[in-house]
Amino acid sequence: MEYSKIIQLKEFYQEHLLHNIVPFWMQSDCVDKEYGGYITSVDRMGKSYNDDKSVWFQGRCLWTFSKLCNTYGERPEWAKAADSGAAFLKQYCIDQTDGRMYFTVTRDGKPLRKRRYYFSESFLVVGLAEYYLLRGNKEDLELAEKYFDLMYRIYRNPSSDPFSITPKENAAVRNLHSNANPMVLVSSAQTLRRINPKRKAHYDEIIKSLVQDMIGLHYKESLHCVLENVGMDGTILDNPTGRTINPGHSIENSWFLMNQAVYAGDEELLQQALNILRWSLEIGWDKEYGGIYYFRDLYGRPCEQLEHDMKLWWVHNEALIATLLASNLTGDSYYDEWYEKLHGYVFSHFPDKEYGEWYGYLHRDGSVSHEQKGSLWKGPYHLPRALMLCEQILSASAKGEKARNLL
Repeated sequence: MEYSKIIQLKEFYQEHLLHNIVPFWMQSDCVDKEYGGYITSVDRMGKSYNDDKSVWFQGRCLWTFSKLCNTYGERPEWAKAADSGAAFLKQYCIDQTDGRMYFTVTRDGKPLRKRRYYFSESFLVVGLAEYYLLRGNKEDLELAEKYFDLMYRIYRNPSSDPFSITPKENAAVRNLHSNANPMVLVSSAQTLRRINPKRKAHYDEIIKSLVQDMIGLHYKESLHCVLENVGMDGTILDNPTGRTINPGHSIENSWFLMNQAVYAGDEELLQQALNILRWSLEIGWDKEYGGIYYFRDLYGRPCEQLEHDMKLWWVHNEALIATLLASNLTGDSYYDEWYEKLHGYVFSHFPDKEYGEWYGYLHRDGSVSHEQKGSLWKGPYHLPRALMLCEQILSASAKGEKARNLL
């Protein structure tokens, strides 16, 4: 990619982030001025339509507002938003009876629902870790590390007391390994390693073992894919669950793994990460309408997910990061071409040119399915992260350097 284009894109991403995306959320009902924390279920104009709070997004928004301060300099409104989220997260989102976290709470913090997974915990980890860089409170870093250790303990022994996790299906009959679990652990560990280099060796060892699981179990070189769910020994289950390919998850994994490969100087892992990206783009791209499908079946058989052919914002956010990073690391025009195709699709379909921010959900043909800008699942995380990281990658490219420490 030519230097002039790199600079143009870098400026474009920063402008889009700081003068479109972030202002939308700051002017919306997202930061709860009465009870603290964040309301992410907002309509097209940013007005709340459901004030129940996603615990995922208490950690995710905390990460975003903290990262904005740590990247572009502390602004009072960003720092105040981060302080609000950190306080709400610690006070209301942890079940004091067992130490696990809720999935949703009411606006004023009363518990509504828990889930068996530890994704709420994973977003506490990255949110409080980034917040520690902003405020320097050692207790926040210690809490983040405590919850990472809990996640990893559950991952290695999911039936251990007192944190037993009941699987979806009878594990005695069908015991499955989900790629989402090592995925969130790897990204969390990479974040903690960057923020607390004193424990570098500890996180290096954990990341190495997690990557071995991801590659050894889910990466299928002979089939040119990554499977979301496999047997505990990596065997393929010939039903819709076992045949599921989630191109967005695989693409997100690819840049997590590229990030690790550069850190460790591991050329074999870098090639495997690039393979994942290439396979996922080629199986996921809709050749008729453009954009990346949400789900695909390994053998092209019917997908059970009704939303399988929709185009989601976060999938395309991850694809922008991954293709731009692959281009930076390899200089291969293949990735430039994919990046340019994605960039063109994304910015002609997702942004709301009238009210700002992005639509999250498109039909297969690119028409808007839902006009809301946020929900319990969508808020200021994937998109701000993508814009910040794309700018970071482009900054490295402008200097002729490899992009490092993206997490």
